[in-house]
Amino acid sequence: MRGTQSETGRQLAPGLLPLAVGLAALAGLWGGPLPDLARVSFVWHMMLHLGVILGAAPLIALGLARLAPLRTAWPVLFAGAASLLELAVVWGWHAPRLHEAAALDPTLFRIQQATFLGAGVLVWLPGLAPGRAAAGAGLLAMLFSLMHMTMLGVLLTLSPRLLYAPEICGTAFGLAPLDTQRLGGAMMAVAGLGPYLVGAGVFTMRLTREGPED
Repeated sequence: MRGTQSETGRQLAPGLLPLAVGLAALAGLWGGPLPDLARVSFVWHMMLHLGVILGAAPLIALGLARLAPLRTAWPVLFAGAASLLELAVVWGWHAPRLHEAAALDPTLFRIQQATFLGAGVLVWLPGLAPGRAAAGAGLLAMLFSLMHMTMLGVLLTLSPRLLYAPEICGTAFGLAPLDTQRLGGAMMAVAGLGPYLVGAGVFTMRLTREGPED
């Protein structure tokens, strides 16, 4: 009995660690001052958004994939659907009306954050499944996410006018609201380079190492 319990513990450990770290990061992001700051400053909103979708979400996805690997006959279809969902979530919540509504309504703000997390987890899961096809699907998902996040960030950075109400966009580090918006956009454009490029690199290595029968 003890041997069985020990073996089970060893099997669960690789998944429990990233899951625990991801949930702890999420608790820090949502339980600290960032949610209140995010509703009155675009820079702090972006810090919270990126922390959830690029920090906590990949760790939670890794933990879940190790504990219960995704099994699907159509990993590319799953990855495509997850990528389109993430696109809709990220671009939708940064549309001026929805962004301002979430900043003003606590319930909508919670929904916004939950969808950021859900979309962020789903976009990683296909590539973390076993098999060469899953690795290819994950690579496509990473490249698509990198493309649309960078594109949105660039649009926010280069916008010649303020897209959000001044009291919602707020200020940060002594910047005017328009410069705060531009800084938030630059953060989005640059931050995705790290996690998504790392993910793309890992999935590319799997594609070259794993045989067609995997």
